[in-house]
Amino acid sequence: MKTLLATLSATAMLAGAGAALAQNQRFASTQLSAGIHLISAEVAASDAQREQGLMFREKMPNNAGMVFVFDAPATQCMWMKNTLLPLSVAFIDAEGKIVNIEDMQPQTLDSHCSKKAVPVRYALEMNLGWFKQKNIKPGTVIGNLPRLR
Repeated sequence: MKTLLATLSATAMLAGAGAALAQNQRFASTQLSAGIHLISAEVAASDAQREQGLMFREKMPNNAGMVFVFDAPATQCMWMKNTLLPLSVAFIDAEGKIVNIEDMQPQTLDSHCSKKAVPVRYALEMNLGWFKQKNIKPGTVIGNLPRLR
């Protein structure tokens, strides 16, 4: 029994440490533009970075977000596992044009996808409602996106 409790305790500590490490991981950042609006965006370009995304964040400044850079043009889907903030995501094609925008609720496993007919290379996550508040819609071009490989 003592061994089981020690194992459970160690497992809980490791899970907590993993969450803390995920919260503290640093991403490169860049400044994007959406018309007159400037966005301070962290860049998630590797598989590990894209998988972590904005997990475990408890707050995000108003004009901040995360841009996901995908390896190849395709339909992309996002989810909110371990993501505590409600977010809106804009799916963006290789030329920087927003294809569609989806709202996402915290800690859900629902898939939020780009339109199947238009392959995308980027996704930009912002606080819920940010795009609507700024009157940014599909067709708007996002400037200064990270270079594609």
